[in-house]
This record gives sequence, structure tokens and C-alpha cells, in this order.
Amino acid sequence: MAVAWSEKASSMKALSLSLSPTSPPVFLTQDELKKVAAYKAVEFVESGMVLGLGTGSTAKHAVDRIGELLCQGKLNNIIGIPTSKKTQEQAISLGIPLSDLDTHPTIDLAIDGADEVDPQLNLVKGRGGSLLREKMVEGACKKFVCIVDESKLVKYLGGSGLALPIEVVPFCWKFTADKLGNLFRDSGCVARLRNDCKGDPFVTDNGNYIVDLFLKKDIGDLQVAGDAILRIAGVVEHGMFLDMATTVIVAGELGITIKNKP
Repeated sequence: MAVAWSEKASSMKALSLSLSPTSPPVFLTQDELKKVAAYKAVEFVESGMVLGLGTGSTAKHAVDRIGELLCQGKLNNIIGIPTSKKTQEQAISLGIPLSDLDTHPTIDLAIDGADEVDPQLNLVKGRGGSLLREKMVEGACKKFVCIVDESKLVKYLGGSGLALPIEVVPFCWKFTADKLGNLFRDSGCVARLRNDCKGDPFVTDNGNYIVDLFLKKDIGDLQVAGDAILRIAGVVEHGMFLDMATTVIVAGELGITIKNKP
């Protein structure tokens, strides 16, 4: 559990640890930690920017905050590029003007969460199913600020024991999954098709499936591994975001830590 931030305003503008010896500690939930990191990231946003709007439980807080600041008149002339249909719907509901990469091929700033962050600021993303659009948008930005709580920090990608997502075409998906599993056999890889809540294959916004890789060991050189994944026919994209994040904001027990790309 994390020691809570004291707030001077409900908008969480002022965030500091309550150090009063007479005040009992208050504990933040994981979602509250995500909100702290998201609000800090929005401080990078300036009027007139084209923004990549991330997807997921952490990014949702950032999009909410951007919408709030637009409504208050504290931001203006913002254009958002959403990374999923869900984020698009959220942004529209908040009155955030939207566009796309065809119209704005260069993005000033993207804010998004991550499922894992290693010490070199490489990321695993895509457990929410939006990895392809996220990679397209965040690969086109001048600055990519990643927001996480400290539970997402790992020694190596795949180190959480949770999924490393790979987006694949539906055609002969099992053939592709077997190829992926064999590629990382020495790392104890198990490849599984992701299903939705009904037990049917999970379908991405792009009409594809996701094969989740579960690893027991480090897969070694990530660039080599990523290139090998993409050489498998049937693979659309992988969920490793290598050398893409320029800043990672981590909310945890001791407050906010900002890690910048060397």
C-alpha cells in the first residue's frame, strides 16, 4: 500500500506527502496512484498541442484531466489522436477535438500507460488490446510520457509473469501461436489465444486476434527478439515498445518518480 498524497484541491493540483506526526497515514489504492501519475503527466500538456491519447485505466485519468482543463479554459486549441475506439468515445464525450495520423503525421506529445517498465524504460503494452494503434500513434510523437504505478516496474520485460501480447491475423492463428511459442521455447514460453468474457477470441479494433506470451525467463536482446517476432508470417505487431518512452512517471509509496530517457 502507498502513503497518500495530501491535496489542496480535489483536482489534485497540489500533491505532497503528509508528513505531520499527528496525522494518521492514509493509504492510496492502485487506481488512486494511477490518477496521481496521470495528473502529473498532463502538466506536460500545453495549449496548441496535438496529443496522442492513450488507452487503459491509467490513460483514462489523463484524458479526463485534459477534458477538464479544456472545459475550464486552461487549455485551448488541443487536438487529440486516440489510440482506440474506447478512447475516441471518451474524448468525444469530454469535448476534446479529434483528428488522425493522416492529417497530423507528427504528434507533439503522447500520454499513455504501460503494463511493464524495465530499467531501460522499455515497455510492455497491449494487455488492453490496443497495442497496434498505440504503437502507431506513440511512434509518431516527439515526446512520449508513460504513466504507471510502481507495481508495473520489472527487472526485464515479461518479468511480471503476465502476458506479452502479440497481435496476429485470425487466419491460421494457431499456426502463428505455435511459431511464437517455439521462438522463445528456451525462455519457457507458453503462447495462448486471448479470449473475451464469452470465451470467444478477443478481437482488436483492427479485426485481429491477440496471442499472449507467458515467459519464465528473460528473452535476451529485445531488439533481436522483436525483429524475430515480426518476421513470423501472420504477426501484425508485438507489444514491446522499445526505446520509445522519453519520460516515465511512476507513482508509489515515496511519491512520484520521474525517469527520463538518457
